[in-house]
Amino acid sequence: MEGVYELPVVETQTARKPEQRLPLWRGWAAAAAVAVLALAIHYLPFEPFRVAGPSGVRRPISPAIVAIFAGAIAGNLLPLGKAVLAGARQTARRVIPATIVLTGATLSLSHAASVGIRAFAIVVATMSIAMLSALAIGRLLGVWTRTNVLIGAGTAICGNSAIVAVAPLIEAEDRDVMLSMGAINLLGLALMFASPAIGGLLGMSDQGYGVWAGSTLHAVPQAIAAGFAFSEKAGGLATLVKLVRVALLAPLLLVLAFGYARTRKAGVTVHYGRLVPPFLWGFFALFLLNSLGWLPMLRFASGWSVNLADVLAEAGNLLLTLAMAAMGLEVNVKHLLKVGGSALAVGAASSAAACAASWALIRWLL
Repeated sequence: MEGVYELPVVETQTARKPEQRLPLWRGWAAAAAVAVLALAIHYLPFEPFRVAGPSGVRRPISPAIVAIFAGAIAGNLLPLGKAVLAGARQTARRVIPATIVLTGATLSLSHAASVGIRAFAIVVATMSIAMLSALAIGRLLGVWTRTNVLIGAGTAICGNSAIVAVAPLIEAEDRDVMLSMGAINLLGLALMFASPAIGGLLGMSDQGYGVWAGSTLHAVPQAIAAGFAFSEKAGGLATLVKLVRVALLAPLLLVLAFGYARTRKAGVTVHYGRLVPPFLWGFFALFLLNSLGWLPMLRFASGWSVNLADVLAEAGNLLLTLAMAAMGLEVNVKHLLKVGGSALAVGAASSAAACAASWALIRWLL
């Protein structure tokens, strides 16, 4: 994701070549069109786009993943031209920082205390194993390191949101984001549908399955849907555990930011005081406000009210869909297909390791 954020270093800067003037609005318009199409597909009234259960209606396939695939199809089948591709590139670079900031409004540490120390330990251990297994298996298969980190983060935390938040901090390229998001979303959907049956075959209790689903499923809607598909009690616990996992995105970002800075090539001086980019400070600010319950309710004259956190979260989802549509437009599918199988294998191995570790820890601790 070049251009979103550069690590602060002390080096001789090279002069930039003057860029050719292009009507970049065409790229913005194309990305917006793809995003609208993705939202329409997301709201289709049948499975797997709409899944009804005891807790209500869930939509496990996010518009963001639909957008990145729809954009890739359009970008590789239609003659878009340089102006559209350049505009799409600019769209992604401008929108992603705002998306990361708004993600903070969806996170909170308020549920952590109610989960319990044992369940919390299972979550942290499962996350660590997901990250480490993605790095190890990815290295064995020759997958790009940044792709492995993104797959590990998506598996460990919360799918698309974690991938988008981590990518600028490790200077990931668009190919890394495309591969990791594709693998994570395909595997997340498969696990969502398979996990209730697997939990039944393993003879899991409602409590055990709730912790298992919450600590292993990739996206929040997927964890909730899989939990309530098992039982109402399991669904409530899966939701709670998953929210704790999502909240741990904040410390993970700090660890990765400082860890990646230490791996920079010799001769590059990193200013650690300026390491955290401005958009990450915005993310932490909203995260803190939401954790403290300081994001107010918006009340209107008609008597209708809505939580500001919900408004910001929905705005973040829309911006994420737009950014993913723009990135899809500039993706070379032929190139990605050559390494897509390996990325999918890394994601599958990471998910399997997380599921196995969580199950073993649940049998031991709960």
